[in-house]
Amino acid sequence: MNLRLKDREFIAGKYSIADMAIVGWANGWERQGQDINEFPHMKRWLETVKARPAVKRGMTLGLELRQGIDMKDPKVQAVLFGQRARSA
Repeated sequence: MNLRLKDREFIAGKYSIADMAIVGWANGWERQGQDINEFPHMKRWLETVKARPAVKRGMTLGLELRQGIDMKDPKVQAVLFGQRARSA
């Protein structure tokens, strides 16, 4: 991502669904054990995208919806990680 963003403001050049799809994952850089300062173009992109009003609203809503969910609860983990592909 850092190389991709070196010469463009957003992932696909203009702000697009690609940026929207990636921002939630990219925002977890700290949980992933990364140092955002090692990726200056990605850091700039993340700050730019997160500053957009609609992104702020979406991220706030996501945080609100996750409140009270115990990620260690076996029922929660079964929904997130226990699914298997089904044949048609």
